[in-house]
Amino acid sequence: MACFNFQEVDNDKKKSKREESNGGDYFDKLKEEIELRKQINISELNELDEDTRVEIEGFRTGSYIRLEVHGVPFELIEHFDPSHPIIVGGIGLGEENTGYMQASLKRHRWHRKVLKTKDPIIVSIGWRRFQTTPVYAIEDRNGRHRMLKYTPEHMHCFAMFWGPLAPPKSGVLAVQHLSNNQVPFRISATGWIQEFNNTARIMKKIKLTGAPCKIFKKTALIKQMFTSDLEVARFEGAAIRTVSGIRGQVKKAAKIEPGDMPKRKGESTEGIARCTFEDKILMSDIVFLRAWVNVEVPTYCNLVTTALQPRDQTWQGMRTTAELRRAHNIPIPHNKDSVYKPIERKVRKFNPLEIPAKLQHLLPFKSKPKDRPKHKNTLVENRVPVLMEPSEKKTYAAIQQLRLLKHEKAKKKKMQDEKKKKAYEAEKAKTEQLTKKRQRDERRVRYRAEDKQKKRARR
Repeated sequence: MACFNFQEVDNDKKKSKREESNGGDYFDKLKEEIELRKQINISELNELDEDTRVEIEGFRTGSYIRLEVHGVPFELIEHFDPSHPIIVGGIGLGEENTGYMQASLKRHRWHRKVLKTKDPIIVSIGWRRFQTTPVYAIEDRNGRHRMLKYTPEHMHCFAMFWGPLAPPKSGVLAVQHLSNNQVPFRISATGWIQEFNNTARIMKKIKLTGAPCKIFKKTALIKQMFTSDLEVARFEGAAIRTVSGIRGQVKKAAKIEPGDMPKRKGESTEGIARCTFEDKILMSDIVFLRAWVNVEVPTYCNLVTTALQPRDQTWQGMRTTAELRRAHNIPIPHNKDSVYKPIERKVRKFNPLEIPAKLQHLLPFKSKPKDRPKHKNTLVENRVPVLMEPSEKKTYAAIQQLRLLKHEKAKKKKMQDEKKKKAYEAEKAKTEQLTKKRQRDERRVRYRAEDKQKKRARR
């Protein structure tokens, strides 16, 4: 059994209490010294005048200072309201410039409408509030920023806009209107600043379609895809494809003389491209080109100046197209090309694939042509029946009988020839067998005689 020394435990407790008491005494002494020095400093500073004390000690907590701001617009003084205090702050040197900012933005779940690209919104970042027109995008797997027409539901997206620069990780709050009676919930989106980089690009996917106007062997002239030769030069080397799956490439703008190609009314020869394909295409093929183009972000920034107008007025910035149409009773323009129409495609009939009879035997069963309707002889169907007289009928019947006798004789002769051929082949096989047996016996006798001669020669 273990034996404990209770006297040693009591001694350790006494030592720890003594050390704690010594430490507590030390801190108390320090506090007393600090308080004594503070009282001495206060007594010395009270003897000085106010200006000298401010130079040595600085402004004390709770004191009032007076600021003089130069270059203030007169509207600030004219519409000043004491019930709305002005907060004074400072910004860094980098925040004085304007440029493109990239932000991670998310539409607020309580905001009823989605946000549209290039629609004006009022953004609050740091000390500034301004109206701008952002462009929304989402990052693909390959790192490309693909433009979005509207903000996605319940997820962040990439937003790029122009305005006063703010440091990264700064919070972003966006609203569409400053008035309280516009929408039931004003906060449109929230997010944070990622970085400010002018080299970031937002791309948009486009699909250009065209039709062939002249076809050579594997080269074709494509029209209605480009509007000018300059646009053709921009897309030189781009990959194109037909609806049937034939791939091709844009070479360059085609030089067409006025009389080389038939021209429709109102159709120009500008923008016709010369393209090459893997195989010969048809005039009914539709050629399309998939490409990516850069989207320019508008450099629009309108600072919110609510302090320069009366408090009962609402600040009004740039309005959307829908708001302008609603205010001026302008109807929405109707574009006939934008209306969905029923697609009517003519059924194309292709000629059946003709496979030679010799090749059909080599093909597997599933590749052989089956269930094909028999070809009707139009000549036999369209032939007019001939009515014969009795004498002609007798002559035709005699000819048929003679033909029948001829066929029977030829059939009997063919059978006799086959029997003779079979007998001849049997006799020939029997003769060949006897000849082979006789030749084998002769070789056997000759080889024996040669062997005996060799043995005698050795002896």
